[in-house]
Formats: sequence, C-alpha cells, structure tokens
Amino acid sequence: MHRSHRRKKTAGISLLEIMVVLVIIALVAGLAAPRLIENFGRAKSQAAEIQMTNVKGALQLFYIDVGRYPTEAEGLSALLQAPSGLDGWNGPYVDTTEDIHAPWQRTFLYRNPGSDKPFDLFTNGRDGHPGGTSEDKDIYL
Repeated sequence: MHRSHRRKKTAGISLLEIMVVLVIIALVAGLAAPRLIENFGRAKSQAAEIQMTNVKGALQLFYIDVGRYPTEAEGLSALLQAPSGLDGWNGPYVDTTEDIHAPWQRTFLYRNPGSDKPFDLFTNGRDGHPGGTSEDKDIYL
C-alpha cells in the first residue's frame, strides 16, 4: 500500500493571517508604548527623590562632623573630598560622584543658606530649567 502524503489546503499560515497578527501587535505596542515611557519618566523622578534623601543624610553627617553645612562655593563635592583647611571632616560621605547627580546626569543643585531652612537641595527635572510638569517638574527636598 502506498500512502500519499499530501498537505491539506487548510494547513499552514497564510500571508493574510500573518498580516493580521502583525497589525494587532502594532496596535498593542502603539497603545502600550506611551504608557511605558510615562512610567519610565516617573521612575526617574522617584529615583531622584530617593537619591536626594541620601544626599540630605550625607549633608547632615557632614554637619555633625564639621559643625556646619558645606558653603555654596564648596558645594556637594565637599561630601566627596575635604575642602582645604577644614577640620573634623570624616568623609567621604557619599561613595561616588554619581551619588550627587540626578538621573538626568546633572549635579543636584545646592543652596546655602536655603530659602526657609539651612540649605536647599533640588533638581530642575529632566529639562534642567525651573518649572515644568511631569518629568520636567522641579523636585525640592
């Protein structure tokens, strides 16, 4: 007996079916991508807030050791290297320069004295300019 191994005409995938699947994938990606990008931006803002909390803790340790906060001229780099002629410095108070940088690769802004407290620690968000909304919003600690 000889069997014939013929393919059924309904077996396999047609080009039309592939095109339909690709269109569905493109629609889902088109709807999901903006949402993912928004969440990614929000994650960077939240990371900046966490990093700023760590820098604030380092500034408080600096204050405990030295008896004052770094001057504006010394800046946040005083947390990494002792300013010249400073007694009591027991740092470094942060591990690397990345610790004093916002997720947008700019150093956190530091003002001493602050507007209503000993110092202001802030970032101008993704755009680097005062004001803004969403990921461009300023973050103050």
